[in-house]
Amino acid sequence: MNYIIFDDSSIRAILLPLTFVRPVSEIRFGIDTITEKWQSYLDNTVSFATQDYLQEKYPLQLQSDNIFINGAVCPNPALLEAIQGLSSGQLLSFEGVTLAYRATTLLDTLDTIEVIEWDGAATIIRQLTDIFLLNGEQIKADFARITHGRTSQPITDRFTAVYNESQIFVEEGVNIKAATLNAEKGPIYLGKGVIIMEGAKIQGPFAILEGSVVNLDGKMRPNTTIGPGCKVGGEVSNVVIFGNSNKGHEGFMGNSVIAEWCNWGADTNNSNLKNDYSKVELWSYVTNRFENSGLQFAGLIMGDHSKCGINTMFNTGTVVGINCNIFGADFQPKHIPSFAWGGSAGFKTYHLRKANQVARAVLERRGRVFEGIEENILKAVFEQTEAHRSAF
Repeated sequence: MNYIIFDDSSIRAILLPLTFVRPVSEIRFGIDTITEKWQSYLDNTVSFATQDYLQEKYPLQLQSDNIFINGAVCPNPALLEAIQGLSSGQLLSFEGVTLAYRATTLLDTLDTIEVIEWDGAATIIRQLTDIFLLNGEQIKADFARITHGRTSQPITDRFTAVYNESQIFVEEGVNIKAATLNAEKGPIYLGKGVIIMEGAKIQGPFAILEGSVVNLDGKMRPNTTIGPGCKVGGEVSNVVIFGNSNKGHEGFMGNSVIAEWCNWGADTNNSNLKNDYSKVELWSYVTNRFENSGLQFAGLIMGDHSKCGINTMFNTGTVVGINCNIFGADFQPKHIPSFAWGGSAGFKTYHLRKANQVARAVLERRGRVFEGIEENILKAVFEQTEAHRSAF
């Protein structure tokens, strides 16, 4: 069977700016991305039905018989069985969301398809905040799947304190020195080549992926995922960092989602609770205004390639687009459009040529190549978001 993960257009728009440069299923959620979860369950590779400007990087491979899976939906065994049991021309739906359907081609309209209501459990990212709100449960689910039938590498450092060791899994090449790992309230997963430096304190559920580092005295609180190739320090609580981003210094990051190739300057902080304890409003790319999230705790959403200088202060419920360069005193605006350069004193456009130069330098530092395909994606987003910068 040929499996294709598609972007639900309404959900994708809600998940901007994170979906400017990736299909929905490339969001990291728990330990794996949603794509990686499905590939593990299916024991098969998948292709993507996404935005035209992303399709070169994430190609679509159609065959005569295909199962299309919503990229915002996480797999589970019962759901997988139901999806694989679909006949051609059938669609599986849950609470108004299309979970999957079987067809010869991607359907623009579902009027002629037979709808089957799914009465089981389904985890769906419907809002940006779901990524950190539901992250702890996804860490637990991914941990059980990834570690099933496997044996953890031993923790041999005699100065490291371990609590509930059966719920700690250590991959090959992990280096831990004089740390505290507490898995009493949830599992801890340490990916290949991870470094946990002296004095680090980690509470589960927690996951850190291949090649990442927790710096000296880092405080990693529950429901946090650190993707591959990251450096983190200070205090991090209920956060998802997709990968290749740094928060290496002191400062608080909480109830937040940080995409790839981002960098936080030293002593940067974000607020996750308003002084009056009222519900947090977040910028919506659908309505182009602030909308009530219904949450008391919500921190920062930061798109790819965005960076901030030392001592930057982000207010509760701030949304930062892609390729922003933020600096200066005082709290930053609660919505910073993509390709913005400046801070609370004012912004100007971060021109595409300069943004590409920085992106190329950042990737080269990690031994990666900034290819033409990446330039084309950033150019497309720059053009799409031009109206967002009209006030500069």
